[in-house]
Amino acid sequence: MKKLKIFAPVLLMLLISCNSTKVTSSWQADDAVNNTFNKIIVYGIFNQKNRVMRQTIENKIVAQLNSIGYNAVSALAMYGPKAFAKVKEDDIADELKSSGFDAVLTTTLLDKTSQRNYTPGNVTYSPVGLVRFGRYYSTVYDRVYQPGYYTHSTNFYLESNLYGLRTSDLKYSVQSSSFDPSSFTSLANDYSKKIIKDMLKKNILKKKT
Repeated sequence: MKKLKIFAPVLLMLLISCNSTKVTSSWQADDAVNNTFNKIIVYGIFNQKNRVMRQTIENKIVAQLNSIGYNAVSALAMYGPKAFAKVKEDDIADELKSSGFDAVLTTTLLDKTSQRNYTPGNVTYSPVGLVRFGRYYSTVYDRVYQPGYYTHSTNFYLESNLYGLRTSDLKYSVQSSSFDPSSFTSLANDYSKKIIKDMLKKNILKKKT
């Protein structure tokens, strides 16, 4: 029983730090049902300092699309980090279409927030038999002091948009929040699964395998 009390703060911190990603909202066009895309490019729109996040998210989304039968490619892997930095918007779409892509799935970081929370310390013991000295002594002796501690959390808010390149129109948009992921890999893995699941649920995409 004492061990459970001693490790309670540690267990609480582990529970708080668990990654929790959820889709907060999504939208789809009227004609965005059962799209027959053949080749999708996954394009992360991040600044240079978030290049690792971009690469990780692109790779995880590509893997999820591949797993349901789509031919998907990472833009970073194919074109590099600054391929379209000075290219006009229309020229980007033309370049992607000339490479055989008929859809682009973008992802961007809308916001990132950090929080620092303090949990005050407390003393745990059972005030039983305090009338007798022996009981009082043993109870106080066995009490467990749990010191206060700080917890830090970082929350990410992402958005992904699916465009059809034949007409360059928006087919689907999804927003999500991720509470304190343990790593970019954990964030990307959870995020990619959630948005692909949402697209399948709304019939934006359908499994090909």
